[in-house]
Amino acid sequence: MPSGEIVASARLRYLGTSAQKARLVVDLIRGKDVGDAATTLRFTKKAVARDIGRLLESAVANARQKRQDVDIDQLYVSTAMVDGGPSLKRIRPAPMGRAFRVLKRMCHVTLALGQRPAPRPAKAREAGGPDTGAGPARRRAPKAPRRTRGRRVTGRGAAKAAGSRSKRSNKAGS
Repeated sequence: MPSGEIVASARLRYLGTSAQKARLVVDLIRGKDVGDAATTLRFTKKAVARDIGRLLESAVANARQKRQDVDIDQLYVSTAMVDGGPSLKRIRPAPMGRAFRVLKRMCHVTLALGQRPAPRPAKAREAGGPDTGAGPARRRAPKAPRRTRGRRVTGRGAAKAAGSRSKRSNKAGS
């Protein structure tokens, strides 16, 4: 099965938090294996992580229901999106007879699970797979950061930073 194919998906609609807060958590699990994603959500200190964890469990259950032969260990979160939902408009009393508008935001979360291709057996690799040729690729060592002599100063203080004396200090020294 190609890795781009979606095995199962699940949607959580009208989640009672803002899309911005939900995206913080969803970004943590995008591209991870299902087990790693569940562990990450279990130990994330955000209130929305519990709801997204239940959504992930639902997507796994959908995958089992849709295809009995699916290997749960090969599943990963291929797509994770958070869209804005409707906002409830409420009014809060304010001083001097005024009223402030309060927006209670909602969002829709979509998770899609894909299946990673099964690893090839070791014998197939030794028999002449595509990666049996030149050996392991060499990694280039990272370059050291460039060092500068001092900070770059522009504007009125540029002459002082360059080391030239100002007129005032010349008069004082004479």
